[in-house]
Amino acid sequence: MVENEAPADTARQTDEELWADVEHESGAAFGVVFDRHARAIYNHCFRRTASWEAAEDLMSVTFLEAWRHRTRARMVDGSVLPWLYGIATNVCRNQRRSHRRYRRLLAELAADVAAPDHAADVASRVDDERRMADVQVAIRRLPRGERDVVELVLWAGLDYASTALALDIPIGTVRSRLSRARNRLAGSLAGLEETEES
Repeated sequence: MVENEAPADTARQTDEELWADVEHESGAAFGVVFDRHARAIYNHCFRRTASWEAAEDLMSVTFLEAWRHRTRARMVDGSVLPWLYGIATNVCRNQRRSHRRYRRLLAELAADVAAPDHAADVASRVDDERRMADVQVAIRRLPRGERDVVELVLWAGLDYASTALALDIPIGTVRSRLSRARNRLAGSLAGLEETEES
């Protein structure tokens, strides 16, 4: 077997089983993990940035960081997803600071590829981005700790234990931050809906 080749039955393996191969530099096993979790990480990054383009870049950076730090991975019930959410949260948090550097690097690496015209898709994406930007107005008003918990528990669907692991905080802190955030968001989002209706 070639060094970076993964067995054909990798789709049935848990993340934990695959990650044992990833730690030994198996690109094939990492590819399976990527295929499993890229969409969840991409959506998480979109919810943090309200930009599909930025979300794609940040998802890529998240998986690059996961590969670089593959020996530090932490699993929850055999899944690496909470750890990936933690990386994505930090990557998104540092986006403003490092945005220019990543964009310059990606621009140098990107090949000139002609893209087909997708006017309807573009219009839908613009509407999605506008709606998400409105929701982010309310989310940004939350303290950072509450914002992180909302994004991981409510948007990403992590349970309290996984969120605690991803953010490196106690479970009780996750619960209390989420409760406070829900109360604050209820008022903010109600105000936003009234503004849109008038």
